[in-house]
Amino acid sequence: MSILHAKIRNGVLVLLTVLVVSGCSTAPILEGSEPEEPFFPAERILSPDINYAAQINDPWEGFNRRVYNFNYKFDKYIFLPAVHVYQLITPDFVETGIHNFMNNYRSITTLINSILQLSPSKTVDTTGRFVVNTTIGLLGFLDPATAMGIPAHQEDMGQTLGYWGVGSGPFLMLPILGPSSVRDGIGTGVDWFVLTEIRDAVVELETWQWMLWGTLDALDTRAHIGFRYYETGSPFEYELVRWLWTTKRKIDIAK
Repeated sequence: MSILHAKIRNGVLVLLTVLVVSGCSTAPILEGSEPEEPFFPAERILSPDINYAAQINDPWEGFNRRVYNFNYKFDKYIFLPAVHVYQLITPDFVETGIHNFMNNYRSITTLINSILQLSPSKTVDTTGRFVVNTTIGLLGFLDPATAMGIPAHQEDMGQTLGYWGVGSGPFLMLPILGPSSVRDGIGTGVDWFVLTEIRDAVVELETWQWMLWGTLDALDTRAHIGFRYYETGSPFEYELVRWLWTTKRKIDIAK
């Protein structure tokens, strides 16, 4: 019996010890009124001028995601290999000259849209760059305007429409061209049409020549875009690209 009593006594002591320790670990009882719960309305945390992912107008998300996946496969298996071959067989100075020429050619739309946006500084800068590079720079294959410190701008019809208050409309993923919107997609088409009309009015190209022109334009453009599909490290790359592009376009129009 003494052994049984000793075991019971030890068990009671252990139970009392646990109760004392747990009682000491509880929070002390506060006297007086309870403090108010902290309250942070969304307006104090979220900036009203930022496009958050959930706020972006993307009613065609299913279609856009399918186009995004198509662009990934086209980019990986066709476009980037073609760019790699182009860079491999083209001497660096020739590749640089083509890039300068294409930039000078594309600056025509920047000039037109700068005028439409009533921006004297951009109009003067772009005119100066185009004249200098077209003459001294041998039709734009050289870029003396940059060495002379003349600023370069990039303006397009989408920015012009936004400048005059036209809304962007729904987000739109364009085949091969990538992220856009209804407004900017229309603007891209207008810019392309204007450039093509001006080019055809200045020079007469045969079918193989304008095909070569378009191919070089596309390869040069892709060669100078660092983005690679599904290499951002984000499991939500589509949402990330959509947000980044939408935010960038908003900044482009604001400037």
